[in-house]
Amino acid sequence: MKKIVLLLIALLTFFVITACGTSDDSNGSSNEESENTEENTNEDTNAEENQAEASEDGDVPEELIMGFVPSQDSDTIADTVAPLADKLSEELGIPVEGKVMTNYTALVEAMGTNEVQIGFIPAFAYVLANEKHGVEVLLKSERYGSGTYKAQYIVSADSEYEKLADLEGAVWAYGDPSSTSGYLFPAAQIMDEFGVKDPQTEFFSEAYQTGGHDNSAIEVYLGNADVATTFDDVRTELEEEYPDIMEKTRILGYTDEIPNDTISVTKELSDELVQNIKDSFLSFNEDKEMIQIMNDVYSWDAIIEAKDSEYDVVRSTYEKFGDDINLDE
Repeated sequence: MKKIVLLLIALLTFFVITACGTSDDSNGSSNEESENTEENTNEDTNAEENQAEASEDGDVPEELIMGFVPSQDSDTIADTVAPLADKLSEELGIPVEGKVMTNYTALVEAMGTNEVQIGFIPAFAYVLANEKHGVEVLLKSERYGSGTYKAQYIVSADSEYEKLADLEGAVWAYGDPSSTSGYLFPAAQIMDEFGVKDPQTEFFSEAYQTGGHDNSAIEVYLGNADVATTFDDVRTELEEEYPDIMEKTRILGYTDEIPNDTISVTKELSDELVQNIKDSFLSFNEDKEMIQIMNDVYSWDAIIEAKDSEYDVVRSTYEKFGDDINLDE
């Protein structure tokens, strides 16, 4: 009997010890799993934070695409800008490719989808790209020592027109309706000063499209039109063919200053990369080869800094025409 009692006590002790050990193992495993879960959660949180920071800082792409619209034959401009792309690639440490687009609308949309990161775009195209896609202006051209230009009103030297109001009822020749200085700025000025909605029908007796600034000036020279609107001063380019154009025509007046065309970038790029792009282009002012390329492509004499507020005058004009502005031409 005594042996049976001792055996029962021994078995009971064994079961108690075994049960305690299992409980400890279970608690240890539970604690370990909890610690691992917490570590994984922290890692996921850190990854999300890093991703958010990277998003805020912007992208540093493996390649940059510079977009141009041809002012000459597409193959010619592609070859011309190749050394510019190579030099910028060397400065930035990122491959840079120049891409010739069909028109400014295509370039604006390509920047909107980030297919093109750097765009050479004029004032109206920049305003549209900024409004629709958050494109940022960095730099602009300098020509003849100025970062702006004006549209001018050309009349015959012997005409009786003395001020803008005198042109009411005159025959107007303009390049095309998408031209900033040839049409949009002069039309906007007349709309503002004389309270008309359509200068072609409500101010002038007749208005017609000539296809270019030079053609418009020639129309006044030949006596076919009373006034032409062009950039300042298109007549200098016509003196070889028309040596007396300066004597037979004169400038009646000018529009407000128009900011020059831009180098703009997409919003996706990092601040650091944007600054490097800006600094690299500005350094080209000290490189005669690079400036010559800029001059060959778009007649830039130098590259200067630009800010968005300079284009407010273009925005106010854009609002008058809106969707009627066609950037394809």
